[in-house]
Amino acid sequence: MANVRNLKKDINYVLGDIIEAVYVWELSNPSKDNKKSEALIDEAIATFDELIVKVNAKNIDNPKAHFKAINTELEAKGNALIEKINKLA
Repeated sequence: MANVRNLKKDINYVLGDIIEAVYVWELSNPSKDNKKSEALIDEAIATFDELIVKVNAKNIDNPKAHFKAINTELEAKGNALIEKINKLA
């Protein structure tokens, strides 16, 4: 089950770094409106919750494929959030 533990850590680190990047952007741009950046933080937290629920799912038919799909989804959603952060500026 070390793979599940590593996947949970990856989810935590990736989305945590994205939230940290949003906070850095907010501190770097104090005159800008923070509504969009706050929405990105909310989206990252929702993504985290969604992925952790999928990781903790029981009674899955093919665990290897299930966790690979979660990892792929993490990468796709992480990249999408990073693109949104880049568009803030």
